[in-house]
Amino acid sequence: MEPRFNLFDSPTAAKVAKRFYNTSLVLEESTLPRSLRELVQLRVSQINGCGFCVDAHAKEAAAEGETAVRLSLVATWRHSTVFTEAERAALALAEEGTRLGDRGVSDETWAEVRKHYDDDQIGALVCVVSLINAATRMNVIVHNPGGSYEPGLFARTAG
Repeated sequence: MEPRFNLFDSPTAAKVAKRFYNTSLVLEESTLPRSLRELVQLRVSQINGCGFCVDAHAKEAAAEGETAVRLSLVATWRHSTVFTEAERAALALAEEGTRLGDRGVSDETWAEVRKHYDDDQIGALVCVVSLINAATRMNVIVHNPGGSYEPGLFARTAG
């Protein structure tokens, strides 16, 4: 697949992309573990069919110490034994928050999230899900392919 368009060739899109990344840096201040943020972003990327984002977040998660087994099973987390109850709650929120047209976030999922995370962590989870949904949509629209991402690329290009 060849990209349709390089967002960084557009002065406006490049500014938005850089600000978008810089906005996500606030999440580093959260107590929500980075490895969990990467798993959530990976799952949303899988759902939205974004090869670039799947590539990026799988590699970033691996760089954070995630195992190949856990990364392979993110797509089937409901049928896997390698995720904690807290991680499962976050992944459910990611799925339901991505598929809003299906039914939205259920009360059951919200209750599970509330059981495992404090208010700041929940706020961070909501922001992670929202930001990665926007990012995947940008990359899918322009056919940005996966395969060439190197961990740390986002930080190096955001400047």
